[in-house]
Amino acid sequence: MAIRVYKPTSPGRRNASVNLNVEVTKTRPEKSLTRPLNKKGGRNNQGKITVRGRGGGAKRLYRMIDFRRKDRDGIKGEVSAIEYDPNRSCHIALVQYADGVKRYIPAPNGIEVGTSIECARDHAIEPEVGNMMRIRYIPTGLDLHCIELIPGRGAQLCRSAGSSARLSNKEGRFATLVLPSGETRRVLLDCMATLGVVGNSDHQHRRLGKAGISRHLGRRPLSRGVAMSHHAHPLGGGEGRSKGGRPPCSKSGTLSKGGATRDRKKASTKLIIRRRYSKRFGQLK
Repeated sequence: MAIRVYKPTSPGRRNASVNLNVEVTKTRPEKSLTRPLNKKGGRNNQGKITVRGRGGGAKRLYRMIDFRRKDRDGIKGEVSAIEYDPNRSCHIALVQYADGVKRYIPAPNGIEVGTSIECARDHAIEPEVGNMMRIRYIPTGLDLHCIELIPGRGAQLCRSAGSSARLSNKEGRFATLVLPSGETRRVLLDCMATLGVVGNSDHQHRRLGKAGISRHLGRRPLSRGVAMSHHAHPLGGGEGRSKGGRPPCSKSGTLSKGGATRDRKKASTKLIIRRRYSKRFGQLK
């Protein structure tokens, strides 16, 4: 079992569970594939806070993930290790290619040390977990992850733990994908995608259990909007406890319970066949 619940020896342990990361085979990252990661504290390049409640946290090294495999066409690689990555929810696989190059990729479910993977752009290869090729060569009905939205840009869809998209059909220049959110959209057949489901699906079942672990992750305490003054938050103010009759929102007034935030003027809106379903707002138009 990947998630372990311990005996309640303390209040924090009582409510916590631990991801054992049983797939991980290597504890220290590959030095040549790491970069320093500076703390931003939720601030932009002007020093203004754009994301509230961020700061502190454990020091990390950034692992350079190959989301494109641009120069790996036709070169076979072998998975030499599965590692933990503190910067993302999924595990990462260290791949040793035949020409001696080492790269990190998101580790799909079922991949193990010694598994052979391959990337091809201009022809079809075996539809096995971890292989990457253009969607036009992938049989329909399979699960995909690390999907490009624009050919050559690199993977943008389905990169987190346990996520995947189902390739439902191909018509003309486009393929139809059913995304984890329930959204159905079209993607160009020339876009690259990796077969399989992203691993470490138990990540979502872990319970932190105490505030200290949130601080390790770089999350600072946040005051409730209803506890603030009326000039500090849209939900603040009032005599006693009061929400003012409006739905929950952020300090800037953005709805926080699944409201539509997508810019409808984006050119790619015409590629969306069906929007995702929101429990609060129903089918988003």
